[in-house]
Amino acid sequence: MKKDKEKVICGIQQVGIGVEDLTKAWTWYNQHLNMEIPIVDDEGVAERMLPYTGGKPQPRHAILAISQRGGGGLEIWQPKGRNVVYPNEPLRIGDYGINVCKIKARDINEAFNYFTDNEIAILSDITTSPLGIKHFFIKDPFGNLFEIDEDDYCFINANRITGGSNGVIIGVSDMDKSIKFYSELLDYDIVEFDKTDVFADFGDIPGGNCKMRRVMLKRSKPFCGPLSDLMGTSHIELVQNLEIEAHKTLEGRWWGDPGFIHLCFDVRNMDKVHEAVKAQGRDFVCDSGDDFDMGDANGHFTYVEDPDGTLIEFVETLKIPVIKNLGIHINLKKRDDYKPLPRFLTRALRFMKVEL
Repeated sequence: MKKDKEKVICGIQQVGIGVEDLTKAWTWYNQHLNMEIPIVDDEGVAERMLPYTGGKPQPRHAILAISQRGGGGLEIWQPKGRNVVYPNEPLRIGDYGINVCKIKARDINEAFNYFTDNEIAILSDITTSPLGIKHFFIKDPFGNLFEIDEDDYCFINANRITGGSNGVIIGVSDMDKSIKFYSELLDYDIVEFDKTDVFADFGDIPGGNCKMRRVMLKRSKPFCGPLSDLMGTSHIELVQNLEIEAHKTLEGRWWGDPGFIHLCFDVRNMDKVHEAVKAQGRDFVCDSGDDFDMGDANGHFTYVEDPDGTLIEFVETLKIPVIKNLGIHINLKKRDDYKPLPRFLTRALRFMKVEL
């Protein structure tokens, strides 16, 4: 019997980062976070983000890059034709929005030594999270915080110290409302820990020496779908800082200005995702329509706000390149909503690797 269509979340596709200089940022993420495979490299105009771009289309240049080791990618986004606006105040853990991008590392000591040897800003020693994961924090040259987590997931057996993203830390104002949002809409329905304290492993990051409530979420059902093997597992960590007067990370600024701008999930059956959004009393705040081209890739993207206005993107990927210089693409329109693509297809992405 044919299964009825339903909402399918395939994994974290990418975390969006606004930058002032895309070439400089892409080089750094390529060299130091091993984001070597550019799935998308596209210059154009952001026409469908009007509520977040001053009410008019804005030119931009974007590169969506992923790691051979798997995990979520980074969408590096530079507004063009205008001066970007930096935050008035430095981000503190618990400010409303995406605070930190988590990055997989096969061996935490090896990763720590690499960042030390390359004189990258390390904000903490190796510590253990409340979940028992060894980790440390770094800051990129553009002011963004990354948490390096020991996680040996590997999609392609590449000799790379770090892989892609395995989640984010999001600052929230009302923990219980946010747990409901992420558990019901995105199916991160298992609470791995829920603790209120002053946490030693946060002590060296901005705002981290305050009392806060931390909740780590994961999914009870595995990710599935054509690209799920590539993206792997992930966590969402919610932080409510109980001592600071928090502000929105994009307050007074436009989407695409420097910093983390969105969290993107690869999905199947966008109409069913829309039904799930509406069941929460919400709606899409942006919708590209069914057939949106972005360079060599094609799909349908939408956005929804979490309870604090953090932008969550959904992308139903319809076409991706696998060997770009030969014009070879994978058409996902007729692929099974639940089965991963054969690995010989997705592993062909390694032929698009760019080393800078």
